[in-house]
Amino acid sequence: MSLFKIFNRDTQFFDLLEQGAAEALNGATCLRKLLDALGNGATEALLADLAQSRRKHKGAANATTHAIIAVFVTPIDREDIEDLSGNLYRISKTVEKLGERLTICPPGANLSTVKKEVANIEQACAVVVEMVGRLRKGATLANIRDAHERLQSMEGDADKTLLEHLREIYHSQQDARLLIYWKDLYDLVEKSMDRCRDVGNSVFQIVLKNS
Repeated sequence: MSLFKIFNRDTQFFDLLEQGAAEALNGATCLRKLLDALGNGATEALLADLAQSRRKHKGAANATTHAIIAVFVTPIDREDIEDLSGNLYRISKTVEKLGERLTICPPGANLSTVKKEVANIEQACAVVVEMVGRLRKGATLANIRDAHERLQSMEGDADKTLLEHLREIYHSQQDARLLIYWKDLYDLVEKSMDRCRDVGNSVFQIVLKNS
């Protein structure tokens, strides 16, 4: 039986997982806007939007858990649904933490250096939305593989870029506060990309098991 037919026995899991993916992307978009707005006094509202997006995602994740418990027969293995939902929510949590760190940067921190990385997180979240959305449409290994490989490549490229950033700060004469701040910030950037990769792996494994 195709994955499409299996899933369409109960569409609530589609709805909740897609809602989670959409909030992950929304949070990443808020993060990009927050970075652009730093210094012009508009950050509080954007940080609030980021927190609200994470709370909405938490609601979707909780609803998924409750549905898994309440539904006698789930469209796919319960642990796979829970794993995918949890990985999606970890994107929103990490992105919110990253946004909070951006707003407490010490004097002298040039945050324009992470604009590319923040844009990459948003792009990775867009791929996440694409992959999760394909489940409802009948994902197969053939039509999911490209998006999965794109996520893997983006995460790998991000790791290389962050390694260069770390090399720069370790060989610099910056104030200790800046060194600690940049290390913390780069760790969160890396985790954000890792979370997106984890979602891609979850989706790929679901399709692989149900092909």
